[in-house]
Amino acid sequence: MHYSNDSLKINVSNLISEKLHHNFHYLGNFFSKIEGTIIAKYWIAQKTERIKELLVYDELLLSEIAFKINYCSVSNLSKQFKKVTVSIPSHFKKLKEHKRNPIEKL
Repeated sequence: MHYSNDSLKINVSNLISEKLHHNFHYLGNFFSKIEGTIIAKYWIAQKTERIKELLVYDELLLSEIAFKINYCSVSNLSKQFKKVTVSIPSHFKKLKEHKRNPIEKL
């Protein structure tokens, strides 16, 4: 998620099934038992942290971030970002203290 843009362009369930050579349903149940959350929510949390990182770096426009993280529009990125963080990306970017979660804590 954080190092390859290619993995963002395909369906997450297909990617996981192909990489681990198991049925996604089986892997999803196993993941939920271990992590206490479903893969989709975990993936969204990962994407959100990557967006936060890119906002903090302040090198890309929000439209470029949306494209890089494979959102179809800035609007979709903003809606999902707000659901997770209760803040819109532009407000997060203006904060002096950028609250990011360590990836290993997700």
